[in-house]
Amino acid sequence: MNDDQWRERLSPAEYQVLRQGGTERAYSGEYWDTTEEGVYTCRACGAALFTSATKFDAGCGWPSFYEPTEEDNVTFIRDTSLGMERVEVRCGSCDSHLGHVFSGEGFGTPTDQRYCINSISLRFDASSGGAPGEPQGSGTSGTAQ
Repeated sequence: MNDDQWRERLSPAEYQVLRQGGTERAYSGEYWDTTEEGVYTCRACGAALFTSATKFDAGCGWPSFYEPTEEDNVTFIRDTSLGMERVEVRCGSCDSHLGHVFSGEGFGTPTDQRYCINSISLRFDASSGGAPGEPQGSGTSGTAQ
């Protein structure tokens, strides 16, 4: 899809985050505190990205997950903007910006990773159910230590 097609398909706010790498304000997105079981898909292309079984409360104001549905469903880019080093997470299907992944923050998750994802980059499908595994919210709540 070219840039004009993305602009037609997405709202201005969706375009700013998904195609221009923006970030929504903490605690402003629709999914930061969602606890229902389901699958989170890319808002731009519909690819399955995360499940509620891997979502946890990181206390950061954005939906947080400890792993994607499949490793190939996301790609990673070194991000040195804003004077810090981070790892950007993009959709593996359409290359849309999703958020960032952080490691070693001390959360009690199986991967010791926090995929910090913009709600506006996602759509939630409760009818799909969550993947089998650890129940939603079983990670350590609160901020990183």
